[in-house]
Amino acid sequence: MARSSARPSVPLGSLTQRESRDVVTCVSCSSARTTQLSMSLTDGTPVDFVSCHVCGHRSWTHEGVELEVSDVLQRTRKVR
Repeated sequence: MARSSARPSVPLGSLTQRESRDVVTCVSCSSARTTQLSMSLTDGTPVDFVSCHVCGHRSWTHEGVELEVSDVLQRTRKVR
């Protein structure tokens, strides 16, 4: 299985050391209390996932565009 285009290498941050993290704010409530993960969906789409610890909003973005939850679910389905 071929991999999709390689993403640029991003230095690993730390969940415990503030100075090692990039600040990502929630698009819903603007809180900086978020967790951000880069991942690939089942179909190979690279996304950035952000979850807010204050309001619970979750978002997935691909190439700077926020994906709808239904689109994320469709991209994570396994092909039989």
